[in-house]
Amino acid sequence: MAEAAGSNTDSPGEWAERLGWTYDLIAPDDIERGVALARLDAARAEAHEALVQYNQAWVQASRTGAGPLFCEPVVVAAREAYDAAGSRCLPEALHFVPYTDDIGMSPQLPFALLFLEWEARYPLEWQRHAKAWGTKQGLIRRLAVGGRSEATTEKLIDLVELVVRRAYRCKDREYVRVARAVDGDELRTRLNRARHSHSPWAQLHAGYVLWLLDHPEIPNTRHVWRTWLADPSR
Repeated sequence: MAEAAGSNTDSPGEWAERLGWTYDLIAPDDIERGVALARLDAARAEAHEALVQYNQAWVQASRTGAGPLFCEPVVVAAREAYDAAGSRCLPEALHFVPYTDDIGMSPQLPFALLFLEWEARYPLEWQRHAKAWGTKQGLIRRLAVGGRSEATTEKLIDLVELVVRRAYRCKDREYVRVARAVDGDELRTRLNRARHSHSPWAQLHAGYVLWLLDHPEIPNTRHVWRTWLADPSR
């Protein structure tokens, strides 16, 4: 089976031309989001069909004994069709840049942030239309390392605040990496505000993250979380 792949040399303008409409996935208006969700479903269905066609082309070429298979014209054409279809939807387009690349310098950065913000603001819609826990985890980890602009730092602080104020969801623990990477007065002010809010989730999550920020030597593990919860002096 093939994995999503594509060019990592496209310009920011080309990414925006293909995926600019996905910003409506985080629109506050239900109708706007509904239109974007329908478009996403159609685009992902097209990408899935292109992937099926690519895999079939690969299998057929392998049966002929041709080689190398990735140079066979039918395989090349099917792969190009899949790459084109995948580049027009999320999360498929986010798989196109190699993991080792600095995402902070990549034209995919705005859409990586968008994908995470969508999950943070509208988790049920995200789960229903584009659930990808591994992609979420990978993006968070990549955003926690490397250089970042002031605007990106502000967006990451927004994401940490959104996440600590809600009930825990799969891979949310990874955001501690981001919190440690963007630690500063702004983040701590927001976390302290959440810790003193009326939300039990916010009180717990924000308190835990602040404690970890004060103890950078302590790993963020499930055991540490349970130990912190059980500590009456926290």
